[in-house]
Amino acid sequence: MNTENKNSDYEELMKYLEEAQAYQTALILFEWDDETLAPEAAGSRTARMQGVLSASYQRIMMDPRVKELVDRCLDELEGSRKTVSDGKTKEKEHLQTAGNGAACSTRTDDTELTEENIRRAILKAAKREIEEVFCIPPEEYRAYQELTAKSTHIWTKARKENDFEAFAPVLQEIIDYQKKFASYRQKEGQKLYDVMLDSFEPGFTMEKLDEFFGLLKEHIVPLLKQVMESPVRIQDDFLDGDYPEEKQRELAEYLANYVGFDFSKGVLAVSAHPFTTNLHNRDVRITTHYKSRVDSSAFSVIHESGHAIYEFGIDDRLSQTPAGQGTSMGMHESQSRFFENIIGRSEAFWIPVYGKLKELFPEQLKGVGREMFVRAINKVQPGLIRTEADELTYSLHVLVRYELEKMLIEKNLDVKELPKLWADKYEEYLGIRPENDAEGVLQDIHWAQGSFGYFPSYALGSAFGAQMLAQMKKEMDFEKLLEEGRLDVIREYLRIHVHRYGKMKTSREILRDMTGEEFQPRYYVEYLEEKYRKLYAI
Repeated sequence: MNTENKNSDYEELMKYLEEAQAYQTALILFEWDDETLAPEAAGSRTARMQGVLSASYQRIMMDPRVKELVDRCLDELEGSRKTVSDGKTKEKEHLQTAGNGAACSTRTDDTELTEENIRRAILKAAKREIEEVFCIPPEEYRAYQELTAKSTHIWTKARKENDFEAFAPVLQEIIDYQKKFASYRQKEGQKLYDVMLDSFEPGFTMEKLDEFFGLLKEHIVPLLKQVMESPVRIQDDFLDGDYPEEKQRELAEYLANYVGFDFSKGVLAVSAHPFTTNLHNRDVRITTHYKSRVDSSAFSVIHESGHAIYEFGIDDRLSQTPAGQGTSMGMHESQSRFFENIIGRSEAFWIPVYGKLKELFPEQLKGVGREMFVRAINKVQPGLIRTEADELTYSLHVLVRYELEKMLIEKNLDVKELPKLWADKYEEYLGIRPENDAEGVLQDIHWAQGSFGYFPSYALGSAFGAQMLAQMKKEMDFEKLLEEGRLDVIREYLRIHVHRYGKMKTSREILRDMTGEEFQPRYYVEYLEEKYRKLYAI
């Protein structure tokens, strides 16, 4: 087939994909509005419209012509690739070298971001989207989308009223749908929960995650015990008090701008549960909340800004295509938690910033020096709420959810047993027990949204970030850059090695090309042990 026909096929396909993207964008706007500004009574009627939009998206992605065009364009690309001689392009040499696990961390050129590679990434991402929706009957797909649109309102009310029983029936319905949809995509010998995990973090099965979380349990649980037995006491009562919301909002905007959130391409709003969403790389939206603890909003903003910076950095040619988002939830969480914890909780970060904090809250922080503040924001205190957890105990919160999800999906656990099992696991791993459902099993929105398989990404992201840090310290004076407020150098490094690729690479490929190694969770364990043994003198 000649070049003109190849291009016409691709151009025809892109018209279909652009329409599908438009429906997805409208759905994102509905979700944003629902969490920030929509009136409480809007829920059920708006959910119907979300169902219509979802059905329209599925209709396009299930069109036989779309599948035909994707397959044909991919075959043409792979065919032309085979005709290229081994030494003809630097790109092919790099792909072969990277495939052998060689270090490629100093690459700063665009030889990977060729038009052919970008087209291949878009086609592969489109093929994956088709596979995820093609096997689901349209009436079930729409019904499920409407269900999850309504279930978040049911969850919100149940959490407010501390009433898990009110949420349990809709949760069971969501789980039934999730298992049914996973069974449609299930390959021979594949576990249902592995199908769900693959939607958020391709390549990380229960087998790999069991090994990962096993390593964390082996090291973090005893380290936490040592920390709690340490005679070192860290004062943090000054973080909780009369911190006016308008001043917290000023701090939030300052911190977001300081770490690199671009307000010409983004919006900061308020929601009950901080989150990030994006329409494309020129419209990324984050939220925070304002509580009596000043660090709660501050670190929510830095965390969500990390997500946003990832999306801002995606190559323009990928944005608004199926390959135009972060490659996985784990890699996304690596960026948000890198900014929140590795950068934001370091003493070096606060050297140029702490003066602004004191300026905004002179009375509340009277007599509190920078070192005292930094120790306070790193204090280890096992708590019940994941989003408020300290850096050391955070992955134990994720472990609880991972183990419960496996039981729900693989062992058909009755949802009515969740509150007690949740409390038992918190007592086992963190030594504390929730007194009610709101601070226990109802604290996260994820299950109401149908996001089974998402939670492990938070812990994986923390581990990805630690491995990246180890590599960056070999290539730059990381602490000095923070002390001098030169976050632009760090952002640019991450843009070059992570952000710009969108879904062109998997998370494991990004780590391999950036660090020269496959995923190595030991860097995360070493990072935590070094930091907290020093902080608590153990």
